[in-house]
Parts: sequence; C-alpha cells; structure tokens
Amino acid sequence: GPANPFLPHNYRPDCVAYTGTHDNDTAVGWYERTSTEAERDYARRYLRCDGSDIAWDLIRAAWASVAQTAMTTAQDLLGLRHEARMNTPATCGAPNWCWRLLPGALDDRVAARLRELTYLYGRLPGA
Repeated sequence: GPANPFLPHNYRPDCVAYTGTHDNDTAVGWYERTSTEAERDYARRYLRCDGSDIAWDLIRAAWASVAQTAMTTAQDLLGLRHEARMNTPATCGAPNWCWRLLPGALDDRVAARLRELTYLYGRLPGA
C-alpha cells in the first residue's frame, strides 16, 4: 500500500533508486512472471499506466523520485523479458551470467528516451 517504504514517493534523498539488479528478474519479467495480479494492478494504478511499457514506467518512477541517484539495467532500458535475466541466486550454471548486451542494442532511440527523462527530472548535469 501507500505506506510501503520502497515506493518512490516515500524515498529519502540520501538513497539510490533502481529498477533492478543482476540478482532479480527484468522489470518485464517481474511483471509478466513473478508479480501477482494484485501487484500488477497496484503497479498500473501507481504508475498510471496500462503495463504495456512497464520497464520504462518503472524507470520514469525512479528518475522522478527524490533519490540522489537513479539507475537501471540495460535489460530494462531495452524492455527485455525474463530470458534476459542475468542471475538467479542460489543456482549454478547456465543461464546465469550468460546474457550479453549486443552491439548496437542501445541505439539512438533508447539514448534519446533516456536523455529526455534525465533532462525532465533534473538529472542531467549542467541542465
């Protein structure tokens, strides 16, 4: 609910906001596979979205927060699904640590989209 300390409106400036780490599923993977229907419903209402671009909706929420630092994964920038998960803790072997960012994947479209959010939320140095 709204009092959850992990929701962006409850962050303090002296924290880091991020969409995920190497040890959890991608944002899309979480939304499609791990989350419950109640969590998906809350996320859609909280983010004011339909869930079709959930990775970027979560990136926007992190960037819009008061957290001093906001970061995301390449997988979330690209809107990749569960298959791009980097690691599953307490497991060994493939597919852990097998995912690779392909040359050219972070293209001008992704860069422009990220720059726009970075500028919009005052995270662009010198802006």
